[in-house]
Amino acid sequence: MPNDLDRPDTALVRRARKVNRVLAETYPEAGCELDFRTPFELLVATVLSAQTTDRRVNAVTPALFAAYPDAHAMAAAERTALEERIRSTGFFRAKTESLLRLSADLVERHDGEVPGRLEDLVTLRGVGRKTANVVLGNAFDVPGLTVDTHFARLVRRFGWVSDSVVKDPVKTEHAVAAIFPRREWTMLSHRLIWHGRRCCHAKKPACGACPVAHWCPSFGTGPTDPVEAAALLTTQGPA
Repeated sequence: MPNDLDRPDTALVRRARKVNRVLAETYPEAGCELDFRTPFELLVATVLSAQTTDRRVNAVTPALFAAYPDAHAMAAAERTALEERIRSTGFFRAKTESLLRLSADLVERHDGEVPGRLEDLVTLRGVGRKTANVVLGNAFDVPGLTVDTHFARLVRRFGWVSDSVVKDPVKTEHAVAAIFPRREWTMLSHRLIWHGRRCCHAKKPACGACPVAHWCPSFGTGPTDPVEAAALLTTQGPA
């Protein structure tokens, strides 16, 4: 296990990059599972995705964006109407507040356009580094690491970061960034999230059916029998 924020050793880098290559072969279709057409739509969808499934968000956003196609329209939205449109995503009052605030910030500071720089995105109310990196990587093709719960769980299980580092998303982001070339960051995030949703589950990972089990120091956390493990695999991520 690497020390906090130290330069990773050569063996760890080789092992981690091998895992990335195998995951790329396993999930060639890996990518953003939120539907969007514009940076604004992705920003909104990412905010809505907290504590719910991407499928649920994708079911809600077509009607949402038909009613509020841009930051100007959403900033002017009537609160209760917006709440009703996103109610099924959960925590709808808090999410409504975030959407109204970030839309107002976009209108006031950026003429309604989503900025393409991390330092600007994180100044929007309700937008943290995770959300900003999702938008940058997928709407602007600017490499970024998305440290969500799946990402954090897998990099800990793989031994890429220490237990103390993984408690801090920013330290986790920086530690993993030191292992991989910048051009890999966005796709690495997608692959880890896909693998976390489909195989390396939080409570019962499918260790015996895992394509990267050979390079995983946490092998055995879940069932190692191939048949039992295969029954745990899912074709689509639940969240």
